[in-house]
Amino acid sequence: MDQQELRELEYRCIQEEPPWCTAACPLHVDARAFVGHVAGDRWSDGWKVLRRHMPLPGVLGRICDAPCEARCKRGEAGDAIRIGALERACVQTEPPALRVLPLPAKGRKVAVAGSGLSSLTAAWDLARKGYAVTVFETRGLPGATLRQLDPRKLPAAVIDREVALLTPLGVQFEFGRDPDTKDVAARLESFDAVYLGLDAVTGRQFDLERDDDGLVRVDAKTTATSHAGIFAGGQTASWVCQAAQGRWAATSIDRFLQRVSITAGRDKEGPFETRLFTSLADVAPLPASPMADSAAGYSQSEASAEARRCLQCECMECVKVCVYLEKFGAYPKRYAREIYNNLSIVIGEHPANKLINSCSLCGLCEHVCPNDFAVQDLCLKARHTMVDNGKMPPSAHEFALLDMAFSRSERFSLARHQPGANASAHVFFPGCQLCASAPWQVEAVYEHLRTALPGGVGLMLGCCGAPAHWAGAGEAYDAQKAHIEAQWRTLGQAPMVLACSTCLRMFKEQLPMIPVQPLWEMLAAHPPVAGTAGSGRPLAVHDPCTTRYETELRGSVRQLLDRAGVRIEELALGGENTECCGFGGLMLNANPGLSREVTRRRAERSGSDYIAYCAMCRDNLAAAGKRVLHLLDLYFPGPGQSDPALRPRPGWSQRQENRARLKAGLQKDLWNEVPEKMNAHQSIKLEISPELAERLDGRRILVEDLQRVIQHAENSGERLFHPPSGHYKAAFAPYKVTFWVEYSPAPAGYVVHNAYAHRMEVLGP
Repeated sequence: MDQQELRELEYRCIQEEPPWCTAACPLHVDARAFVGHVAGDRWSDGWKVLRRHMPLPGVLGRICDAPCEARCKRGEAGDAIRIGALERACVQTEPPALRVLPLPAKGRKVAVAGSGLSSLTAAWDLARKGYAVTVFETRGLPGATLRQLDPRKLPAAVIDREVALLTPLGVQFEFGRDPDTKDVAARLESFDAVYLGLDAVTGRQFDLERDDDGLVRVDAKTTATSHAGIFAGGQTASWVCQAAQGRWAATSIDRFLQRVSITAGRDKEGPFETRLFTSLADVAPLPASPMADSAAGYSQSEASAEARRCLQCECMECVKVCVYLEKFGAYPKRYAREIYNNLSIVIGEHPANKLINSCSLCGLCEHVCPNDFAVQDLCLKARHTMVDNGKMPPSAHEFALLDMAFSRSERFSLARHQPGANASAHVFFPGCQLCASAPWQVEAVYEHLRTALPGGVGLMLGCCGAPAHWAGAGEAYDAQKAHIEAQWRTLGQAPMVLACSTCLRMFKEQLPMIPVQPLWEMLAAHPPVAGTAGSGRPLAVHDPCTTRYETELRGSVRQLLDRAGVRIEELALGGENTECCGFGGLMLNANPGLSREVTRRRAERSGSDYIAYCAMCRDNLAAAGKRVLHLLDLYFPGPGQSDPALRPRPGWSQRQENRARLKAGLQKDLWNEVPEKMNAHQSIKLEISPELAERLDGRRILVEDLQRVIQHAENSGERLFHPPSGHYKAAFAPYKVTFWVEYSPAPAGYVVHNAYAHRMEVLGP
């Protein structure tokens, strides 16, 4: 990822875009933060927000005409937040102490004509930038135009207090001199720039050199006139716009005196359009909070009540629906920066590895994002980069890649025409996880397809390669694709019937030359006889995340459920908005704790029993304690299963054993083939307690791993002996994992007492 790609990604995420109220404010007051403080009765913090953005907040906070309210998002669901009234309520509280620290003096002088709000703002900003400012006012007091307002709304004492803050900054006032006399241009001889506050001297005629058409030009954005060094602004009825023009003038004068562009980078100065999106889908309309005394304004309690109506506008659409994005505590724009920095590290700790490897790659974030920010694409690209650069820790995905290698091995991989046939009109590819979870259903479905479909139905057992793709292991995935394509060609290149939606996506995206059809569409067209729907209660449909855009597939599933007499419940996050079960993208391998949380939340979306049509989704939800059926349980129930919703998830060792036994059984029963003999270590009998078996499953330690270690220890004698317990301890590294096993001999084999593994490589200097 280069800097340009990073910038493009960051731009797509709109979470940091300002809310509409801030974008509509000429001064860009952070109204969202301000209103949030008022809602929490944090008046001092509210003051600080106003001071950070407003000049003379004690004055402007009382008289602001609040153009922000016209753009308030709450106004689309009830009344807009009365931000102006909240500002007034805040500035009537005791202000916190203020410490003003101007920049070092620049040695340049600026004259400000008039002491209206725009002039006082220009003086405030220029003095804080280090300029020597003199304000010229014909009348005897500063802020004369402000003093003409109703004193009940803007007391003179407030004006005096705010103007007094200019004195520590070195601002000087000269009274009694008319700023519109013929010496304005001449003042440039003793001042480096002049600002004419038109809000204080409206209607005066300045004796400036005119353009050919008799006009003095004033740029509305920069306040620069057609005369170098002279700026003018404030001629508007809006108080906040007067202040804003004074601020823009200060910026222009500062740039003018520093001899840099006065126009560059000012496209968002003043009101502008924001790209922020805030959903109002679940927002109930609410009226503005009542005000007991409209003349006095909101009391503090009334103001807090009104502020609590604020939506605190933000986007966060992706974070709202994704536990992964939520748990890492930020949003895609920040994640993009973290991942970019992580990939840039040559030597040292890579803090974003877990962030990169924990994404389920489900694509829900992109689907709900107003700008289609695809976090899954970013994470997947980062994984490929890490693998290619040798920076991917083996602990992240090693187990999943080994499991995929098992599925490709002779222990499971198979490609056969239908028994008694030498050609196939279709090929059934159940995928690795259905074979691991419910091998009897694979046998039953294959039998049904052979009966229902003419022309012969071949069978391919194997893995689609998703683990390697998800892990960013390009070479391993390319090898798996080549293996699948070669097997498919040996079966005559027939269309493939896929039972797994992940396989469906992988084939469509990565093996487009192979025609595919989901099993569910095939079963809907050639329905088997339904068994029992179980309890008869409604079942909540869990759509796998890989079916997000498979509308016809999801429809076929519901058709099969209806045919089985099942009353279904649609989850709020279902269909195109469905969420991951916690397995996708190898989340379960890279971040088991997060995966369990994702699965738990998914299981809690409804109190009903669930029905899934992805084997891994079903097993993951079952592991979270959820009552869940697989769609095939309705048509091909397992032997002796009185309540298939309680079927537990098989452990990792059992999953591999189920695959191996499925292949061996099919070879023997359908093709009259003699299964291959087991390796020597597989004949070792082990006794493992249920508690230890659960612990080993969580550590991704297989029974075969234990057998390998014990065989190596017994044959080589490389083992430690503990006389008091009679236990042996041995280690062996059959691949990039070192296994340690504590065991003792038993009459029929060995008792395993404990085991653990190091999924790492120890490199030399």
